[in-house]
Amino acid sequence: MRTEIEMISLIKDIAFKEENIRAAYIEGSRTNPNAPKDIFQDYDIVYIVTTTKPFRENKEWIKCFGEILYMHYPEENVFYPSDVENCYGWQIQFADGNRMDLHVCTKENALANLELYQILVDKDGIVPYPQETDDKKYWVKEPQEIEFQCACSDFWWCLNNVAKGLWRNELPYAMDVINFVLRPHLKRLLEWEIGIEHNFSVSAGKSGKYFKKYLPEDKYRQFLATYSIAEIESIWNSVIGMCGLFQSTAVEFSKKQNFSYDFEQAKNSLNFLQHVRKLPVNAKEIYP
Repeated sequence: MRTEIEMISLIKDIAFKEENIRAAYIEGSRTNPNAPKDIFQDYDIVYIVTTTKPFRENKEWIKCFGEILYMHYPEENVFYPSDVENCYGWQIQFADGNRMDLHVCTKENALANLELYQILVDKDGIVPYPQETDDKKYWVKEPQEIEFQCACSDFWWCLNNVAKGLWRNELPYAMDVINFVLRPHLKRLLEWEIGIEHNFSVSAGKSGKYFKKYLPEDKYRQFLATYSIAEIESIWNSVIGMCGLFQSTAVEFSKKQNFSYDFEQAKNSLNFLQHVRKLPVNAKEIYP
């Protein structure tokens, strides 16, 4: 597996040799001093070019980076919007284990999307010196009380859809509500808890990938237990566990922040969920 020094040297060499490439920079986890370093870190590379067309039309040039195991063209994916004239990309898994997310972008496109980055090549002095050298932009933001209350209200209200889906034995629907409606609010709440414990000066990572690092061990285990297999009893148990974790975290956080919390809504929502769980499958009424 080629080292970071070897990869960066290759990326620079290609930029210097190709007249159409005017600058190059790296972004992503390799520019973040707080991101864990491991063998799966990819190289997020942007070449600023005069025009993307030659690179799109002659894809053989990608072979200059090494033996390719397999590759994906995100801008050619019909499910996502794209503007290939201004930005075009390749996602490359190399045979030696390295991975690269490579984009060729026009100057206007690239400069409009700069975040955490390091300049590798700049032939014309067009890339401004990075203003951010850490991941502060991604730190957990302290919420306003209205944000906390909205997250709580939405969580407890949408729980009735889980109850309905499970009673009907519509497991894909119920699991989608759990994972795409309820879970984001739970993650948000756990991120806020991490934030308050660390003076809102850390990142919980994409999809909560740093939860294990920052949450107490027992709470992290509780969080993992909210993921279930697609069996009805397992889903019931996991969603009840999710409610318990959400409730305890919300109560604790509201006290620390001196936020109000609607205990009545939470209690009634959970009682409704538990009531529906006991309803016979041939019930004619929710409340006889």
